Amino acid sequence: MLMLAKTTHFLQMIRFSHTLFALPFALLGAVMAWTAPVAAGPTPGFRWQDLAGILVCMVSARSAAMAFNRLADQVWDAANPRTRMRHLPTGVLSLWEVRGFMAASAALFVASTLWFLPNWLPLLLSVPVLLFVMGYSYAKRFTSLSHVWLGAALMLAPVAAWLAIRGLVVWQHPADAGPAFVLGLAVLCWVSGFDMIYACQDVAFDRQAKLHSIPARWGVPRALRMAAACHLLMIVPLAALPWCFPQLGLGWPYGLAIAAVAVLLVIEHSLVKAHDLDRVNTAFFHVNAVISLGLFIVGSWDLLT
Repeated sequence: MLMLAKTTHFLQMIRFSHTLFALPFALLGAVMAWTAPVAAGPTPGFRWQDLAGILVCMVSARSAAMAFNRLADQVWDAANPRTRMRHLPTGVLSLWEVRGFMAASAALFVASTLWFLPNWLPLLLSVPVLLFVMGYSYAKRFTSLSHVWLGAALMLAPVAAWLAIRGLVVWQHPADAGPAFVLGLAVLCWVSGFDMIYACQDVAFDRQAKLHSIPARWGVPRALRMAAACHLLMIVPLAALPWCFPQLGLGWPYGLAIAAVAVLLVIEHSLVKAHDLDRVNTAFFHVNAVISLGLFIVGSWDLLT
């Protein structure tokens, strides 16, 4: 029972359910990598080994980054009324427990890249990627563009999945990774936008603590407009994907999925007003989970049929 309770606390600390945001895009990138024709040579095709590796890499990298975030922000979390009941400020988890969890997750991430051998790219890039993802935790100390840093970190999900499957091809033909980068640009815009919305909850505290964010610098109304602009920009790379890379074979089902994403983004912004932030969590989790899962399901179905 103690082990189960401790595991539950760790999963709550890293908000394991929020894995739904990046993982579907990584898996969509993987499906594209499995099915897209190769300029010279056979299409890689599906391997259970690749799928298992991507899942373990995604979960372990995110777990390490979230644990590092809790360690980096422990002083601010304890002082912020919204976060003071988190696991470190309340002592539910100790510093050494969180440090151990972070180290184990980071080690698992690096070790799991060995599953993709003889493709050495994932192993070679594992530490730089992990450092970049963890670096987000310090970004708000010196730049209001910390939201873009988070977006760039999650942008790596489809790109890393593509490299894990087709790294040997990309090594010889870098342009082969084009579809993954275009999908990654959509993730960059999407995450940057919804993180701006989420940060609106902490405007007063961020200003008091001299932490940087778009809402703290420009105010909530402008931040919401900037978030809307990011989400409008998200549609551009999503729509460009089948036009720039017709070899993917994306058709009308994917087009309908893009239209549905646009509608959901409008709904997300209708839920949050500058004078009423009570539904931020609904907009942040529920709507975005539907966007990522829905695009993955429809996009994968379109690619595989």
